[in-house]
Amino acid sequence: MNRLVLLAIASILLPACSQQATQTNSEPSSKARSAAQTENQAPNKPENHTANQPSFDCGSDKLSSIEVLVCQDSELAALDRQLAEVYQAASAKAVNEQPPLLKAEQRGWIKGRDECWKSDDKHSCAFDNYQMRIAELQARYRLIAPSAEVSYQCDGIAAKEVVVSYFATEPATLIAEFGDSVSLMYSQPSGSGSRYQGRNESLWEHQGEARITWGYGAEPMICKLAD
Repeated sequence: MNRLVLLAIASILLPACSQQATQTNSEPSSKARSAAQTENQAPNKPENHTANQPSFDCGSDKLSSIEVLVCQDSELAALDRQLAEVYQAASAKAVNEQPPLLKAEQRGWIKGRDECWKSDDKHSCAFDNYQMRIAELQARYRLIAPSAEVSYQCDGIAAKEVVVSYFATEPATLIAEFGDSVSLMYSQPSGSGSRYQGRNESLWEHQGEARITWGYGAEPMICKLAD
């Protein structure tokens, strides 16, 4: 009799305990699924962060002080990315360049940019360096079409012809060819007319006449548009 009573009680309690154990064992799986869903729905922050970085690795322990500045400045970082794209396009056009100057010049430019640590306004120095390098590559390698192409005849001598290609870069640039020489010049502030300055050459155009200086210490040539 007692044995029958005990069996009856056990038959009632065992299903309840089994159900409770099943619920308890299922909780971790539910939490795990919830955590997985949250992780999958989280925004990809590293990619967004990387999109605002320059073309080089900001995590390197060998960065110059100017490279650190570029990593911290979104404006400079954007210019660095633009330069990387322009340099890649120039490299494609410079494959057969002889002698191969582009890589060596780029290394020299990087060293020059890093010299901006000496400047009182490091941001402006780096900004100008980036803009001028981008404009130089765009003009030299014809990555953009010239906005105008003209020929000047100088000092009334037919052989003294200067061929000029203007480019709407930022800042504006021109490439002038005189004899066997070529000069890249950048736009300069001017009270009247258009003024461009290269390393040892300059061009000042005003009312259809241009004063072109070619070479260090040279006298300016008086030039007019060729017929």
